[in-house]
Amino acid sequence: MATEVMAQAEESRTNYLTNGHTVKSWLLTLDHKRIGLLYLFSISIFFAIGGIYAALIRLELITPQGDLMTAETYNRVFTMHGVMMIFFFLIPSIPATLGNFLLPLMLGTKDVAFPRLNLLSWYVFMVGAILMLITIMSGGVDTGWTFYPPYSSIYSNSQVTLAGVSIFITGFSSILTGLNFMVTIHTMRAPGLTWFRLPLFVWAHYATSLIQVLGTPVVAITVLALAFERTLQIGIFDPKLGGDPVLFQHMFWFYSHPAVYIMIIPSMGVISELIANMTRKKVFGYHFVAFSSLAIAVFGFLVWGHHMFTSSQSMYAGMVFSLITYAVAIPSAIKTFNWTATIFKGSVSYDTPMIYALAFIGLFTIGGMTGLFLAALGLDVHLHDTYFVVAHFHYVMVGGAIIGYLGGLHFWWPKMTGRMYPEVWGRISAAIVFLGFNLTFFPQFIVGYLGMPRRYHAYVPEYQVWHILSTAGASLLAIGFIMPVVYLAWSLKYGEKAGDNPWMAAGLEWETSSPPPTENFTYQPVINHDAYEFENVKEIKEAAAKEAALQTA
Repeated sequence: MATEVMAQAEESRTNYLTNGHTVKSWLLTLDHKRIGLLYLFSISIFFAIGGIYAALIRLELITPQGDLMTAETYNRVFTMHGVMMIFFFLIPSIPATLGNFLLPLMLGTKDVAFPRLNLLSWYVFMVGAILMLITIMSGGVDTGWTFYPPYSSIYSNSQVTLAGVSIFITGFSSILTGLNFMVTIHTMRAPGLTWFRLPLFVWAHYATSLIQVLGTPVVAITVLALAFERTLQIGIFDPKLGGDPVLFQHMFWFYSHPAVYIMIIPSMGVISELIANMTRKKVFGYHFVAFSSLAIAVFGFLVWGHHMFTSSQSMYAGMVFSLITYAVAIPSAIKTFNWTATIFKGSVSYDTPMIYALAFIGLFTIGGMTGLFLAALGLDVHLHDTYFVVAHFHYVMVGGAIIGYLGGLHFWWPKMTGRMYPEVWGRISAAIVFLGFNLTFFPQFIVGYLGMPRRYHAYVPEYQVWHILSTAGASLLAIGFIMPVVYLAWSLKYGEKAGDNPWMAAGLEWETSSPPPTENFTYQPVINHDAYEFENVKEIKEAAAKEAALQTA
């Protein structure tokens, strides 16, 4: 009897990877793990496209003269770089991939609350992405990824309307994912898994889901209104038609600043998991870290005006937004302090995920601290629309969101695939990414402070040395990004087989096989301990094994 059960479990375990290699089996799957892998494959393609545009930008800026591209072509290149990276990689990167794969496992349930809605979210995402690819093939957009009118509504002769429809459709994917996660977390937790026993990864995704559900409709309506204005000449943002272009900025940034937290809060959740499991300690101040995610989500809706200090916004409104922007840094500072306290005197394992976690703390701290410079009205007037802003944004988005994504991908790769990757190459690539990133973007703080405007393809020769350093760093960064693609793909066939818990980590996802069976668990987990209980992890595993044996007997 036991032998038959084990055989069935083994067959089920490999179902989502090996049973039914047909395209149809993947395109019609309702398994949250397969859907997460579909997202992983899709966003990797869009990341590569965005990376190609980034390479063209850095090649153009090697010399002061605009000798590689015309000004119009350069406008289209940096616009499509921003659009592809933000809307089609950064926003879905962790929630749609790691979130989809891991959330039901961490909650001890079979799937998300609405499996069909989950699959629909991927289809909606792909429809929007295909429309954006058609936009690129039709010449792209030259407005900047913020689509500011009146240029976007009157003067631009690029594919603004098609891009707006693409973003509008893609927004529904984000809404559906957030809604699914919220319902799943509320209603499908395993017995005994109370709110304050949840992994911090789950808390982070709950906070992110709030932003996705409440904020995404605003930007969807905004870009749709812009498309209507261009096609039907309805006066919404166009001053010639009686509209107000500053209204667009208010609506756009009401979503787009919280969208920064859609990108960064899930990454913070990943870092909490990495630090806890790689130091074998409970996260210091668990409750503070959990509530700080919710605080960031709430405060994120109150600071959009700091993007408009140089617009027609009143000085008094600017002062209020400045103060709230300083306040929103407090929850992030709490996380950083608590992570550091967790590492202190911990049994630190310097594997690849931990290297990424340490890189995240350093880079995100720089990104956060430079954000305080931009929150000061007087400084922002000088730094607004310079390369200082570009550097700050990338230290938060690349140094934060992408570094966290790579750390999480390496940490859960054995669980997702059942294979280990070559650890030495993982550490080398993590170090290259860290060095390449700093060489790319730190010089941009300096050249921005000196007055170099962003989005210019030609500049005075005094700035050239800083741009050469940035381009050299971008070349190194590209190598660091390409290396994981190679060795992770290699590991799928040649990597050492991973055990159920190769990191000896705590968490329900490590209590099932690698990769997990279709229904995640062969028994119903019952939770009687807090998160990150490393002291009695052996006892917990033995109790789980006994429970499984009783249920299968």
